[in-house]
Amino acid sequence: MRKHPNLLKSLRITRPKQVFVSDITYLESKEGVHYLSLVTDASSRKIMGYHLSDDMKAESVVKALQSAVKNRVTANALVHHSDRGLQYCSDLYQKELKQHSIQASMTDGYDCYQNALAELEEVLHESIFTNNNLSYHMSLGMQTPEEAHKKASF
Repeated sequence: MRKHPNLLKSLRITRPKQVFVSDITYLESKEGVHYLSLVTDASSRKIMGYHLSDDMKAESVVKALQSAVKNRVTANALVHHSDRGLQYCSDLYQKELKQHSIQASMTDGYDCYQNALAELEEVLHESIFTNNNLSYHMSLGMQTPEEAHKKASF
């Protein structure tokens, strides 16, 4: 199990693709609890990679990192920040970071508030707003879901 210092304490984020932040959120469905692993760009808040699974194993979380790495279009230095969850401290996850020359950073202790950049409430709110208000669908006659919903409401 590897732990790393919190590099974000002294790092000034000045550009996209400088710092990726990872976190896991829980989603509930009729089938049970699912886990959404996200890797977010700290500067732009763009979700760079994700993976949905039925477990929180390191293998599942690594898939989100691999997705983010595929979407990375620069060779500039990159810091990966996470909490000290077992998945992120695992040998498998650390090997994936090393393979792509990504420097690891972690929260101090277990203070979840230090990983606030990765907290998903705002990201999910923005995603839902975008889908409902800014995404035009051919199946809706090039209307947004909100426009189609309002037209159907009486």
